[in-house]
Amino acid sequence: MSQSSPIILIKNATLYAPQALGHKHLLIAAGKIVYVGDVLPTLGDELAVQTIDLAGQRVIPGFIDAHTHITGGGGEAGFATRVPPVPLSQFTRAGVTTVLGLLGTDDLTRTTGSLLAQVYALREEGLSAYCYTGGYHLPPTTLTGSVKSDIVYIEPIVGVGELAISDHRSSQPTLNELLKVASEAHVARLMTGKAGIVHLHLGDGERGLALVREALASAEIPARTYNPTHVNRRKALFDEACELTKLGCWIDVTSFETGEVGYEPAEALLRYMQGDFPQDKLTISSDGGGCLPCFDHHGHMTKMDFASSSSMTEVFYQLLDQGVELERCLPFFTSNIATLLNFQHKGQLHSGCDADLVVLDSTNRINHVMALGHWHIFAKKIIKKGSFEN
Repeated sequence: MSQSSPIILIKNATLYAPQALGHKHLLIAAGKIVYVGDVLPTLGDELAVQTIDLAGQRVIPGFIDAHTHITGGGGEAGFATRVPPVPLSQFTRAGVTTVLGLLGTDDLTRTTGSLLAQVYALREEGLSAYCYTGGYHLPPTTLTGSVKSDIVYIEPIVGVGELAISDHRSSQPTLNELLKVASEAHVARLMTGKAGIVHLHLGDGERGLALVREALASAEIPARTYNPTHVNRRKALFDEACELTKLGCWIDVTSFETGEVGYEPAEALLRYMQGDFPQDKLTISSDGGGCLPCFDHHGHMTKMDFASSSSMTEVFYQLLDQGVELERCLPFFTSNIATLLNFQHKGQLHSGCDADLVVLDSTNRINHVMALGHWHIFAKKIIKKGSFEN
């Protein structure tokens, strides 16, 4: 399909925005959705319009993967284990149209500056991209000298993370250290309207979320500031995290395999849906580009795997295959994340929103992917690749 047409008319879509809206037509122009309605718009012949008739195929918002190592993760078994940057199509093939990059264990050889450069690279390739400042450790790596000024002065930076707690690789932050970082993020949110969250990596440590509970009990910083991820890696941790949502925290499930010690991601989402918890406070992410190491009790790495955004999409498929209603599970991949990150034009399909969408085939698999008004995947084929992809 042509990439040059500035106007795209999508006819006869079954629209989930993410709520079910039924049979609709959409008009895309300048990277935005400019019309959603029941009546097919009349457009002049002088306009260059690309028209596609979906004949009832389902259209959903593009996924937001808010935990990705876009510069590559790893490095925990030597320099040769540093994962390379994630190419554009690894995201779009998974239906991901917005990514949020971060640093993990290696926040020394990888920096906020290099992370920001990769954000700009993905933007030039047609993807919506943002990032956190900092990484696993304290004091956090920054570009301007502080978490607060990074968020305030640098447009793509929306929060700080992934700051590690309950993990042997963390800098073992104290309560006061966590509160200082959280206060900077919170004040930056007040100044900018950005998310201003502290995205917290949770390790396998038995302390779990004790530090977050202490922070909530001892200071006035809003609960939404603390955003724990990897919460399904241990069953007790997941149960603990779910209770935090009642206090106002958003929690994040990671789409990795957990074995018997944790809840597999689809099971975690099902348990949350079936529980008495606020359904807008849970999200899912992939840890894409990051390494998935296993350690023995001495802290030595015993094996390593690498994550991809496609693992998140597989969870989506699993839920639909198990009979979960589309509009019930879709917010975990779209609108819940957009609300947490204050991305007002993402995660939904209404007039004025960014034209980020996914078209599903009759088996609920990805057929087409559009990012910012351009087709990246069409009829399951990659039609837009990154600069260094074959």
